Amino acid sequence: YPVRGIDVSHHQGQIDWRRVAADDVAFAVIKATEGGDHVDRTFATNLREARAAGIAVGAYHFFTFCRPGADQAKNFISVVPHDQPLLPPVVDIEFGGNCPQRPSPQQLGTELQAFLGPVEAAFGKPAIIYLTDEAKDAYAEQIAVRRRWLRSLAIKPSEDGWIYWQYHNMGRVDGIEGDVDLNVLQGGQQTLAELFAPSARPSPSP
Repeated sequence: YPVRGIDVSHHQGQIDWRRVAADDVAFAVIKATEGGDHVDRTFATNLREARAAGIAVGAYHFFTFCRPGADQAKNFISVVPHDQPLLPPVVDIEFGGNCPQRPSPQQLGTELQAFLGPVEAAFGKPAIIYLTDEAKDAYAEQIAVRRRWLRSLAIKPSEDGWIYWQYHNMGRVDGIEGDVDLNVLQGGQQTLAELFAPSARPSPSP
């Protein structure tokens, strides 16, 4: 897998994105929002500086189980710019750090659709769904059919059809102090260029 990327949030602290770009990092998916009102405090800086360093950038939303999907969509849409090229929006579904009350597969499927509809309309691209192994086992059969970002540490995912694979959660990259998640893209530079291409239906930023 020749195309390597990272995903980051405020947990990575201040990042030297030019050094990151020079260390064989072609794409970065950056945490933007969580739930109905939380905004990652480093999102705007990370997005701007990673883009300036020549990295293909995208944004992700941590989907909480205790807020309606429509509220979470509004949060994400209000924070992530619509007028710049971006990788497809990502929705992160996992149990770690989430609300203790887990929805049924049917309930999650309904709320996820309420999130995906407005987000995909705003950004003009089908979203990518990030799933940990636990979340995949619990919900994969009931949630929307989208390209998947799978977390499978050290071992290649057992299923095909994924677009991103997070293979390490304690990786090291020049320009970042401490651990960072490492990912690869299924495909080469042409696939990355297609994902990053401007939407055919761009929406103005709010």
